[in-house]
Amino acid sequence: MITHPRLPPRRGGGSGTWWSKAVLRAVEEAAFGEKELRAGRALARSGAVGAITVDVGGAVAAVTEGQDAYTVEVTLPVLHDSDAAAFTELVAAESGRVGALLAGQLPHAFVEAVEEAGVELLPYGGELGSACTCDSWLDPCPHALAVWTQLAWLIQVDPFVLTHLRGLSRDRVLRDLHQLTRPRPLGVESPGDSTPSAGGADPEDLDDLAVAEDAAARAARLLEHPADTW
Repeated sequence: MITHPRLPPRRGGGSGTWWSKAVLRAVEEAAFGEKELRAGRALARSGAVGAITVDVGGAVAAVTEGQDAYTVEVTLPVLHDSDAAAFTELVAAESGRVGALLAGQLPHAFVEAVEEAGVELLPYGGELGSACTCDSWLDPCPHALAVWTQLAWLIQVDPFVLTHLRGLSRDRVLRDLHQLTRPRPLGVESPGDSTPSAGGADPEDLDDLAVAEDAAARAARLLEHPADTW
């Protein structure tokens, strides 16, 4: 669970990145109509959305409108274990991918490879769930659209916000990369298990980029030559 501080008011939507635009397109698809979409965008740009707490499968934030404040919960389906494992293997397949993610980038070629593997990373409108304490009958209501809009802005600068919603936090991705490339006896399960091995290193105690790049490079060699022994 990670809490992102309140974003300051902003003018316009900004240029954005291709992946944040993809998330915003999903928000547009989820909206009941243009009126509600514009209201949600206006709330997001005005700074009405408070700190957003992101966890596996969803996020929570307070949204103020006039003298009222509402609690909004949004949800996104998490990846199945097999898809999560495939995602980690694809990150490891090229050493530059983990470095790009840690630098706040989401390479288009990587997302294409993820999609070709049948893993849904970028959301579509029908996946965006929400609940709000307001009395609107719309789902999503403008308050939820505001939260989703700000989540898209957070994803713009940190793709790990998106992977966290999908069930893969930054720490889990780095840990699974480390476990994927560790020598292990025959019969020991490969990573995907949420519990670190006893001999595994805590990513917070290591240089994330150096360790992850090394792990990804070794994983790429392993994937290219699966018969090799350690």
